[in-house]
Amino acid sequence: MRLRSIGSGKVARDAVHHPLFARYYARVSACAETRLGLAGVRERMLAGLSGRVIEIGAGNGLNFAHYPGAVAEVVAIEPERMLRQLAVRAALRAEVPVDVVPGAAEALPVKSEAFDAVVLSLVLCSVRDVPRALGEVRRVLRPGGEVRFFEHGRGGGRAMTLTQRALDGTVWPVLNGGCHLSREPVAALRAAGFELGPYREVLMPQKGPRLPTSYCVLGTAWRPGER
Repeated sequence: MRLRSIGSGKVARDAVHHPLFARYYARVSACAETRLGLAGVRERMLAGLSGRVIEIGAGNGLNFAHYPGAVAEVVAIEPERMLRQLAVRAALRAEVPVDVVPGAAEALPVKSEAFDAVVLSLVLCSVRDVPRALGEVRRVLRPGGEVRFFEHGRGGGRAMTLTQRALDGTVWPVLNGGCHLSREPVAALRAAGFELGPYREVLMPQKGPRLPTSYCVLGTAWRPGER
């Protein structure tokens, strides 16, 4: 398996540096695969993909095991060094070719219109500039190309949304690697000019108490063009 850097420029420093959060996230996300059923969500999100795929904010690489065999290559962008190292290990176990690359969502180190699909998985909550990041998604995706997304965001009624906003304005982003609770991923995709396909709300966990992070959405969008 090839693990290589893409692009002509050197990365002088990591775009994101959250070593304590990275350790915490690596442990919690691995447990959530079975306890919260996230492995099944990943399977549904990636089903039917083919061709060249770019995954933005790959984290510790938990999606890699779920890519179908029709995928020719995955370029996985991850800005945080510790998570990127874990993603490299996951890439070595994957059944499809995966290249793990440093880079930021707002300035992807790849050519325009080079990919058949983009995967956004629990990443829009933490990017610094959502419109700019989605502009980059449009740039690297071929016309008619597909976006598969699984994101958390605003939800749960007035009391919960007020709580989400209060946490966003105080401790939550600082303690959770820049994560925000009250963003609206579907509205952001629509505002960026994508055509929304089928999507549905998913609660995580499906049973039990509702948390500020519980309100997720799983779906598909397209860059306008021939499909």
